[in-house]
Amino acid sequence: MKRRPLGNTGINVSEIAFGGVEIGMPYGIGVSSEADMLSRYESINLLHEAVDRGINFFDTARMYGASEEIMGQAFKTKRDQVVISTKCCKLRDKSGDLPSSKKIKELIEKSLQESLLALQTNYVDVYMLHQADLGILENEDIAQTFSRLKRDGIIRATGASTYSLGETKKTIESGNWDVVQLPYNLMDQTQEINFSLAEKSEIGIMVRSVLFKGILSKKGRSLHSELREVEKHIGLYKELCDKLGCDLPTLAVKFALSSHQVSSVLVGIDRMEYLENSISAANGTYLEVEQLKRLKELQYPDIDFLDLVKWEREGWLT
Repeated sequence: MKRRPLGNTGINVSEIAFGGVEIGMPYGIGVSSEADMLSRYESINLLHEAVDRGINFFDTARMYGASEEIMGQAFKTKRDQVVISTKCCKLRDKSGDLPSSKKIKELIEKSLQESLLALQTNYVDVYMLHQADLGILENEDIAQTFSRLKRDGIIRATGASTYSLGETKKTIESGNWDVVQLPYNLMDQTQEINFSLAEKSEIGIMVRSVLFKGILSKKGRSLHSELREVEKHIGLYKELCDKLGCDLPTLAVKFALSSHQVSSVLVGIDRMEYLENSISAANGTYLEVEQLKRLKELQYPDIDFLDLVKWEREGWLT
């Protein structure tokens, strides 16, 4: 497993980052309860296998159920072998408002202390804002609190997890953040417009949603009738898969890793099969110019329709 620099943080990370949400809580297509998940023992073994196979980058969050605790158990004797990225709790209250200056600092610090306790460590490599909207990114108290935690050595790098193009652009241009985690995949390539800006600013890029919540895998078959056009579009990738002799998840990972500006591709892993597939895809051989050109042509034509939150709410992903 090759490693790439995470922006200007001085941290080198594996091309595949182990996404920890699936080992911490029910998440994804076909996962409705803990009965569909790995046991804690199985999850720890999977994390150990990932380290043994060359993955050193692990992503989790306060909001990912038991994920931090499981990683804490798995890595308590391997801390020097792994780079851990975790995310702060939600900062907005139920009404959607941000708390006072004093309260927001306390909230961030409390969330970090809870993460450190769960992870059984005294520092976090990358500490990120979760769901960083423009209001959060423009709040100086938040940025200053993260910067102070970095100066104190409790975190090595700061980051923000974004959704929209504007949020990503703001993260990069503000000068407050070292890493940005953003959605990017075969279906929705819009965030690529910010890649050069991130490179120029020496911001590390973590790509998430590379498999589009499993839809760009064998789970993307027999989708809900409302997603018939999505399923039909996915079939268009078969021609290139056949030419390359690979399956769709492999093509999706190789597509994201073909950009030198991407530091690491985050893949949700909760099965040994998914670990094996991700490692096989990240073999250092990626897509050529003509192949990338074709895949850019195959971006989904109606980007606004690709709303996973809405699909979940409507019950289209069960």
